Parts: sequence; C-alpha cells; structure tokens
Amino acid sequence: MSPPSTGFAPVRRAHRMPFGAETREGGVRFRLWAPSHAEIGLELDGAEAPVAMRRSEDGWHELVTPQARAGTRYRFVLPDGLRVPDPASRFQPQDVHGPSEVVDPAAHVWTDVGWAGRPWEEAVVYELHIGAFTPEGTFRAAIGKLDHLVALGITAIEIMPIAEFPGARNWGYDGVLPYAPDASYGRPEDFKAFVQAAHERGLMVLLDVVYNHFGPEGNYLWAVARETFTERHHTPWGAAINFDGPGSQVVRDFFVHNALYWIEEFHLDGLRLDAVHAILDDSPRHLLQELAERIRTAVPDRPIHLILENEDNHAFRLRRDAQALPMQHTAQWNDDVHHVLHVAATGESSGYYADYKGDTRKLARALAEGFAFQGEEMPYRGHARGEPSADLPPTAFVAFIQNHDQVGNRAFGDRLNATAPPEAMRAIAATYLLLPQIPMLFMGEEWLAAQPFPFFCDFGPELADAVRDGRRAEFARFPEFADPAQRERIPDPLSPATFNAAKLRWDDTTREPHAEWLAWYRRILAVRHAEIVPRLAGIRRGGKYEVLGEGAVGIRWDMPRAVLHLVANLSSHAQPLALPRGRMIWREGEPGAAWFLCWTIEETGA
Repeated sequence: MSPPSTGFAPVRRAHRMPFGAETREGGVRFRLWAPSHAEIGLELDGAEAPVAMRRSEDGWHELVTPQARAGTRYRFVLPDGLRVPDPASRFQPQDVHGPSEVVDPAAHVWTDVGWAGRPWEEAVVYELHIGAFTPEGTFRAAIGKLDHLVALGITAIEIMPIAEFPGARNWGYDGVLPYAPDASYGRPEDFKAFVQAAHERGLMVLLDVVYNHFGPEGNYLWAVARETFTERHHTPWGAAINFDGPGSQVVRDFFVHNALYWIEEFHLDGLRLDAVHAILDDSPRHLLQELAERIRTAVPDRPIHLILENEDNHAFRLRRDAQALPMQHTAQWNDDVHHVLHVAATGESSGYYADYKGDTRKLARALAEGFAFQGEEMPYRGHARGEPSADLPPTAFVAFIQNHDQVGNRAFGDRLNATAPPEAMRAIAATYLLLPQIPMLFMGEEWLAAQPFPFFCDFGPELADAVRDGRRAEFARFPEFADPAQRERIPDPLSPATFNAAKLRWDDTTREPHAEWLAWYRRILAVRHAEIVPRLAGIRRGGKYEVLGEGAVGIRWDMPRAVLHLVANLSSHAQPLALPRGRMIWREGEPGAAWFLCWTIEETGA
C-alpha cells in the first residue's frame, strides 16, 4: 500500500463566513444574527466599554473596527447585560463561558498542497477520541501515534467531535460552539498540524460533527437567537433545531458553513454526521441534501467523504450515479453488522440485541446486503425500519464490531473482548475486516486494549448531579441493575478517574497477549489491501447469501473476472461446512469446528 504523493509548497486556507469574526486589512469585521434584539454591544479586551453594533432590518448586527486583530478576545453584550461568546467562535481559550478569540486562519502555512485525497474504496477507518488516545490527550500528542496507524494498515482517521464543550473532558456530543476546536485539545493551528501530519503519511482525516442538537451547558443561542430552535419538532434533547420554519435559512447556513469550514479551512477529507435521524426537516430540500450538494460543488477537485449515522437506515441517501459515485452521501455506519456479530460472539439478548439473536438470516443479510432490516417491523422499535439495500455497493456501509457508542453506552464501558472469548473475537474480526464493506476499528481494538471507554463529561454543579443520577437511572430497567447497590458501581461520569480509565495504555502493545493481537491485525489488514481493496470498485451491488446452519453462512460477491467467497460458522458449536471454491486468502479454524471462517477468491475470467 503506497500513499498518494504529497507536495510541500506552502499554501494558506480560510473559509469566509457571513457571521462571526473575520480578519480584514486593518481590522476585524464582527457579525451576529440576533433578530429579536434591537441592539447588541461588542466588548473587546482592554476596551473601557462595549461598542454598539449596527443593526440591519433582517436581524444582523455588524461592526468593523481597527481596534481588534488576531488574538483579540471579545464577547457580545445583549440588551439585558448578558455577555456571550460568539456562536461562530473559532477559539475559546477560557472554555464555553469565556470570551472568544479572533483567529486569522491565513496565518497558518500549510505544506500539504499536493494532497488530493484518497478514493473511498481504500478506506480502513480508525475511530479515536483525542482526549483518550494519548496520555496527554492533545492534537500535538496524537501526531506521535500516526506512524503506528500507518503500520497497522489504517488509511482514514475518524475523530470524535471536537467542537468546544463545557469543562475539561467530554465525549464531544455536548458541544455548544461548533466552529471552535476544544481548547483542552489545543489551539486551531494544533489541529491543522495534526491534519497536515496525517496527510503527509497518506492518511485521510474525517471529523464527527453534531448537527442535531447543542449540549445542555453553555448554549447561549437560546439568549442570542431563540429563532434557532423550534417547538414544532422535538428530539431526545428537547426542542429541535429550526431547519424548516421562519428564519431557518440563516440556521441552515450556519451548519452548512460549518461543514464547509472544517473541509476547506482545516483541509479535512470528510465528515461523519451524527444521528441524522434527529435532524428534523420538513422542507422540500432536506438539510442533508443541501449540505451534500453544497460541499460537492464547493470542493470538486478532491474526494470528500460524507458518512451518516442514521438509525432509520435510509438507503436512498446512499444512492450512486451511473459512474458509481455517491450522489449525496458516501456511506453509513452499519449498526446491523455490529449487532449480528456482537450477538454471535457474546450471546447477549438484552435490548435491541433480542431482535438479532438466533436469526442467522439477519446475520447473512447484513453481511451481504448491508441492512438486516429492510422495511420489516423491528420489535424493539415497534415499527418498520430500513429500506431495501441489496442494490447498493458494499462500500456504502461502514462495518465495525466496536465503536464509541457500542462500548461507551454499556454501564461500565467494557470492550467486546471483556465478554467474548478469543476464538469468537478472531472469527468476527476476520469477518468484518475482509468484508467488502468499509471496516472501522475503534482505538485500541487492534491490540485488544483492556481499558474501558465509559461515558465521561465535566459539567458544572448545576447539571452534575442530574447527569450522574440520570446515567444510573438509565440502567435501572435492566435485571442486572435492579439492585440499587449494583447501580452505584456504575462509574461516575463526572469523575476525572472515569476519564483517566479510558486513556489507552500504549505500553501494552509490546506485552502479550496484546502484541500477538497487534501482529494479527497487521497481517489481516495487509491481506485486505492486497486482495480486497483493488477489487472493491468492481463490486457494484450486495452479495448473494445462503444460510448453512445455525450461525453459519455462505456469501458470494460478483466482481469483474472473479467471485469473492465467504463461508463462516460464527457460532460456538461444531457443524460440517465445505471450503468455498477458489484461492484461499484467509482462514480461521478448521472446517466443521466452532468459529470457523474461510475467505477465497475464485477467478472466473468473465
């Protein structure tokens, strides 16, 4: 696997926005949308008093002043005296309640001008949390681990949300200032340095962004522009963001510009859009469609990968054109593949796992066609779920056996290897890592890290008790936590110890059994790059599957001049299985034994 060539001529990048603080010749332009307020003041560091901004009829407040420059800290002052950060702040050096800082994005000199991205078929994704990935938990420290990812066989890094959140630690889904990289990880230029270093090693960088809600602390938009929210729609977090009512065009632009900002100003290769089923939009052109179209129009010269998390499993958002290129979105996280493999390896049947346990047809269907539910009723949800997906290419789906949700939403944040036996882990890992769907590893998975990944946050005292009690109440309905004493054992999400427990221990990579597992992951990913990746563009639709026994499946994918075969017994009991036709590229176990798996390629010449 050779990375694309990378040039080193300097270049400067900036995304121009209709709001926020923009550096200009001889000063800074400040602009805020606050339609319900007759006047807004601008408070600059060192100034004796706030300066009045000019209001226009459409609700915008603007001021251009030579008294500000890059590095100036500022706040907006509302008529009641409340001082608030800029909703489009590029940096918050003193957290969500402090002043914003003017940033000149053109001050950073890039050296990756030769980076042209990579095609999606080459993606092997690695999800990581900046704060827990290294002991230091910073962008700069993460650069030191990039060579490890390259040696492993990773080609794309997916970073959990970094938008400014309250406190010193958070998963990232409680962000309230979506343009500002969180100060606990470093400055914006530190994140740019990380992206640049990744590109120099041939690694794509994708960022997880949250456009369905704001976090519960530090969200001043309720005071600045209540029109940002609507009571016509509700989400699990309360009133929905206003994407389709009066004033919604400004709100839509705020998020579309945010996507363009990360891709253009930080030179990212794509975005993972969190929980898009909670982006409620009844307008003729859904925000997701507008966002995809505007991104692809703005950046036509390199591949931009837009990945969805969508519990509704809408296949139409993943359609391809006549050249097999994504018309809107590139791929979707495939929870169904996770669920069928998790149930196979652990035997768990609580919650939504009950809808997959003992159903080998769903196992085969998810591996072959993407979605296990393609319009049938899902009992756990109480309604139909999904759409037909067999005509989509496998690369429209991201497959995984662990991610931040599936680990962290467990009571103790325990990883799969804490429950599944080693032979089961190898079998399901060998399944998804060579699957024609795009594989995604969760940080530390490659050496079977023992560290949990529990939920953690750092809210102020007004929310701390509610979050702590709510976390434990979530699990009260599970039989194993019916006893209050058991619930008290659930890690306190507000405790620094909970966060520190999630930090990877890199010394383990040289110790057994972790070193052996790391070598195994490197070998199998080398096989993927040699045997699977070059053929992925030729697989235009899902595979054909058959059920061979309880937990045993056979699947074939047609490619130009070849057929990819999988025969697997993903169960703990022995059953007779024949080897598939063709040249063997990977095998686990013996035919007829439990946890047996075999991948082959059959050359057809047709």
